[in-house]
Amino acid sequence: MNNCEYQQIDPQALSTPIPTPTLPQPTVVVEKEKREKARKKWEVFPGKNRFYCDGRIIVAGQSGVLPLTIGLILVTTGLFFVFDCPFLVKHLTVFIPAIGGVLFVFVVISLLQTSFTDPGILPRATPDEAADIERQIDSSGSSSYRPPPRTKEVMINQQVVKLKYCFTCKMFRPPRTSHCSLCDNCVERFDHHCPWVGNCVGKRNYRFFYTFIVSLSFLTAFIFGCVATHLALRAQGGRGLMFALQESPLVICFFSVWSILGLSGFHTYLVASNLTTNEDIKGSWSGKSGAEDTVNPYSYNTIITNCCSVLCGPMPPSLIDRRGFVPVEASSQTSATEMELPMLPVKKETNVVGGPALSQLPPHFTLTLPYSVSVQNV
Repeated sequence: MNNCEYQQIDPQALSTPIPTPTLPQPTVVVEKEKREKARKKWEVFPGKNRFYCDGRIIVAGQSGVLPLTIGLILVTTGLFFVFDCPFLVKHLTVFIPAIGGVLFVFVVISLLQTSFTDPGILPRATPDEAADIERQIDSSGSSSYRPPPRTKEVMINQQVVKLKYCFTCKMFRPPRTSHCSLCDNCVERFDHHCPWVGNCVGKRNYRFFYTFIVSLSFLTAFIFGCVATHLALRAQGGRGLMFALQESPLVICFFSVWSILGLSGFHTYLVASNLTTNEDIKGSWSGKSGAEDTVNPYSYNTIITNCCSVLCGPMPPSLIDRRGFVPVEASSQTSATEMELPMLPVKKETNVVGGPALSQLPPHFTLTLPYSVSVQNV
C-alpha cells in the first residue's frame, strides 16, 4: 500500500484569486443537444412526396404536370379577357368579366387545395408493430409448407370485405385503402393518382378535387358560350365567319369542353353512388371482378345522403403528423456515437464526497484543491 500525500496550498500566497471551478451540468447540455438535433418528420418522410414551407405543403414527387395545368388555365382565361371580354362588354353586359373572374378564382383555389393537401396518407408501421403483425401472420399458418395468409376478412354492413397486407407499409390496409406506387404511400379512400393536380386524390382532398373539376367545367363552358356569342355577333356584322375566327382564338375550347364535362359527369356519378375511381375500374361492387351478389357496403342507398357524406362531412385530421418532431433516441442514435468525445485513460478513479467522479470531468478541465488529499493505491 502506497501513501501519496500533497502539501496544503495557502490561498493567500497566490497573487490572483483562484476561480471556483464550475462543474458541467450534464442534464442541461444533453437537453440542449437534443433540441438542436431534433428533426421534423417531413425531413425523414419515407414516401416519395416533397414538402415545402416547413412541411405545411405536401405534393407528389412527380408533380411536373401541375405547372402545365396552371399555365393552361391562366393562358385560356387571359386570352378570353383580352380578345372576347371587351367586345362582349360593349355589346352585351359588364357582368361577363365579373362572372369569368369569379369562376377563375374558384378554379385556382380548389386546384391549389387539391395539390397541397394531404390526401389521407397512412403512417407506416413501426418496427415493433410490424414484428407483432408478422408474428400474428406466422401463427395463423396451418402448416409449414403453406405460405401464411396475407389477407383478412371483415364484415361491413353485412358484406365481407378483404383487407390486403401492404409489404411496404408493413400493415393490413384499412377498407378502401390502396398503395400508390408513384407516391409510395398507402392512401385512405384512395380514388386515383392525378398527375394534372400533382397529388393523389383520397379521403382528405377529394372534395377539393371535385370542386376543381366542376368549377373548371363551368369556366370552360362559360368561355365557350361567350366565344360562340362573340363569333355569332361578328358574323352578323357582314365581315364573314373567317374574320370572326381570327378575332377570337379561343375556338379550341370547343374540343376541351367535352372532355372536362365528361370527367365532371363521371365523378358526379361516383359521388352519388359513394364509389371511388379505383373501385369502379376494378368493379369491386358491380360484379366485374367475378363476385356475385355484391353490393356497395359504403352506400347509404340515397343520392343526397351519399353526396353529403362525401362532400360535406367533417374534414378528417392528417395522420402522418408531418410537422411533428422525430424522437431524438431514434434520429440521433448513430450521430450520438460518432460525436462522442474521446476520454483520457484513467487508471484509478476516486470519487469526492458530495461531487461527481473525477473521470466524468472533461479532459481539458483542471481541478486545483486548496487542501491536501490522501490517495491510497491498493
